[in-house]
Amino acid sequence: MFARALAASILAASLLTITPACGPAAAQTYPSRPVTMLVAFPPGGVDDTIARMIQPALEKALGQTIVVENLGGAGGTIAAAKAAHAAPDGYTILLHQDSLAAGMTLYPDRNFDAVKDFVPIGLINTAPTTLAGRPDLPPKDLDELLRWMKEHAQEVKFGHPGIGSYGHLADALICQELGWKVTQVPYRGAGPALVDLLSGQVDLSIIGGVVAAPLVQSGKLKAYAIIGKTPYAGLPQLKTFGQLGYKKLDIDFWHMLLAPAGTPAPIVAQLNTALRTALADAKVQKLFSDGGMATYPASEETPEAASKLLQTEIKLWGEVIRANHITGG
Repeated sequence: MFARALAASILAASLLTITPACGPAAAQTYPSRPVTMLVAFPPGGVDDTIARMIQPALEKALGQTIVVENLGGAGGTIAAAKAAHAAPDGYTILLHQDSLAAGMTLYPDRNFDAVKDFVPIGLINTAPTTLAGRPDLPPKDLDELLRWMKEHAQEVKFGHPGIGSYGHLADALICQELGWKVTQVPYRGAGPALVDLLSGQVDLSIIGGVVAAPLVQSGKLKAYAIIGKTPYAGLPQLKTFGQLGYKKLDIDFWHMLLAPAGTPAPIVAQLNTALRTALADAKVQKLFSDGGMATYPASEETPEAASKLLQTEIKLWGEVIRANHITGG
């Protein structure tokens, strides 16, 4: 009897000394193995490119291997769902963009919540885009385009990279704010949309600034305004829609890092510090600059800033999707 009681006491004591895998002790030894960075879109796209751009500097700052895993499909919701249900131990992180916010309305049957199921690590970058037109479109600037559209909007074909993409939602918001009723033409990606814009098969499209700049300078495209909160050096002649008085169009195409909800605060802080260090790296800064993108100011590279942006854009894109009756599945 005494032996049983003693054994039970020893077992109870040993259980009390076991630290949960996601507790303080785990945070002290983190990271002890490779970290998986889920990317919500296929290889070769802008999201994958950004992941590869920050990967080496992030590995150096974290002192551990970062494994990039592309998991595209359903507007980025497949990767988001996997990340949301991963163990909250810091070994699965998610690189996502505006579509994470849009997906909250666009995909009502998703099995995660972008706010409740994630803790943001920090903001990464913005990438300016431009409202571009086919090379022989009559208007030469935005003022002329606004006047021309009053008579021709119903004849205009507006190409975009696919239902629910940033290009689609941004052009829907532009048309909504400017009062344009156009024909939306969806494509499977930005590349095919650009090809048809260059050949005149569609009239307008949202094009990445770094892609549009040389085409505009060579006369192969026309560009009317920058979609972004700051002007783009590659197209210095263009103002942003925000500067032109369209405050609701003062938006950015962005990327951020997130972790599953419940990830210990010390691990989130460690990941945020590693991200900040990686983004401050001179080589990384040059890669973003050469790609026509910009990292966020240090003051905005916080989990709090990322959380605020995500919640703001869930509201914004939800309103746009409902107003334009956009469905994603």
